[in-house]
Amino acid sequence: MAMRTELAGQYQQMLARLDRQADHRDVEQALLTAGWTRCGTGDWAIALRSPDGTAAARISPFDPTGPYSAELYRQAAHTRQVPALFAHRRLAGGGDLQLLEWLQHVPEAEAVAFRRLIADKAREVAELVDIIRCVHEQAQRALPWCGPLDLNPTNVMRTVDGRLVVIDLFYADGPSLYKAAATDPNLVVALIPEAERRFMTEIPLGASGPWASAEREALRAIIAAADARKAAHQ
Repeated sequence: MAMRTELAGQYQQMLARLDRQADHRDVEQALLTAGWTRCGTGDWAIALRSPDGTAAARISPFDPTGPYSAELYRQAAHTRQVPALFAHRRLAGGGDLQLLEWLQHVPEAEAVAFRRLIADKAREVAELVDIIRCVHEQAQRALPWCGPLDLNPTNVMRTVDGRLVVIDLFYADGPSLYKAAATDPNLVVALIPEAERRFMTEIPLGASGPWASAEREALRAIIAAADARKAAHQ
């Protein structure tokens, strides 16, 4: 516990040195310069590993649910069934940075069994389930296009000391959100402030992609036109 507290202090100091308007690119470059290394790419975020191997940085260009994931990790820390959160910071343009303890993949059968405990609200995870439900309800009330819980087995991982934990349970309903952005951009512009979606076309889509550059540019143009219409009305 003392080591975690020390690491959290170090990482919070590191983040405090970043510019207040740092975005996902700035953070990635700062960590790479400090010796962190790329170690993974998902649909919404990339991951970097710290030089000593004890921490991972989850960097997303656009993630409305990031603060709620961070809140879950804080509230459920005492259950030891979520990863230790060393630091969290919202990034300019709607991005999100989480510094977490390093996690390892687990065999699918083991992950499915742990996921089943959560789905069944088993005694072993009852307190965790209550916290998940509470934080998820907050996200659903506050966020447009907040998706259901993501109980994919890949979101069950193992800590270095052997604990099974859940991660990335909350997410934006990407298919619905991006369809709305293309077909009803005025709605997206009305519901999500520009400062919180500036980089929504830059999510990596490492699992579901690729996302062609021309398609990204076309969506940016559609959203920019909706922003211009909104500004003209105001």
